[in-house]
Amino acid sequence: MSQIDGLPPLRAVIGTHGLSARKSLGQNFLLDLNLTAKIARQAGNLEACDVLEIGPGPGGLTRGLLAEGARKVLAIEKDRRCLPALAEIAAAYPGRLEVIEGDALEIDPLAHLTPPIRVAANLPYNIGTELLVRWLTPADWPPYWQSLTLMFQREVAERIVAQPGSKAYGRLAILAQWRSDARIVLSLPPEAFTPPPKISSAVVHLTALEKPRFEANAATLSRVVAAAFNQRRKMLRAALKGTAPDIEDRLLAAGLKPTERAEQISIEGFCALARAIDAS
Repeated sequence: MSQIDGLPPLRAVIGTHGLSARKSLGQNFLLDLNLTAKIARQAGNLEACDVLEIGPGPGGLTRGLLAEGARKVLAIEKDRRCLPALAEIAAAYPGRLEVIEGDALEIDPLAHLTPPIRVAANLPYNIGTELLVRWLTPADWPPYWQSLTLMFQREVAERIVAQPGSKAYGRLAILAQWRSDARIVLSLPPEAFTPPPKISSAVVHLTALEKPRFEANAATLSRVVAAAFNQRRKMLRAALKGTAPDIEDRLLAAGLKPTERAEQISIEGFCALARAIDAS
């Protein structure tokens, strides 16, 4: 990769710019350009797409995305120490990399991107889950993105693809699989990163469905699922008592047993419950 784009190896970039990873920003840098290129390829054919990247750091994945032919990459980076390294990449790919300094939770990327849009990122660990939930729960569907190719801690990745009845099954699995096809496409050991995290990581690829698998209001479903799994050891009628005054009747109307627990309920069942709660 360094020979392809003519830029220095990432360890040299980090040394030149003094980019030690900061725990406060959830940073763990992936320095193997072969791996970053492999992750970029998991996002699919990028030649006709704009790509949103959150937390590019020194730009390893950014370089992979551009080398794989992304029409444009919009990189949102909170750590201003990384900006000079990213500027060097932008100079090597004229007109194809735009860098915005700021908080990804506060920036609207649509002002800077042209569809079709894909998201690819080694997400900072401290905001990864919140960003994923936002991408999965817009009021209108389909979303602005075609696919998400995201790196998480392995346990978070497993929660996204989990099935009913498993310990990992919960809010993330339901929100992800309700509106997208989700699968783990790569696993990475701690030693692939600098500094090495305490646990393994994994890349999840989510492809947006044209329409949700089952009808439900996104806000209601999110509220019901959050309440159900916040007290997952309790029976549904107890865990959900705050969502509707007649929750037991609503559960029965959805075809669910009030004595069941959240991890036993399928996505279809939760969607039926959301509809029952919204019914007048």
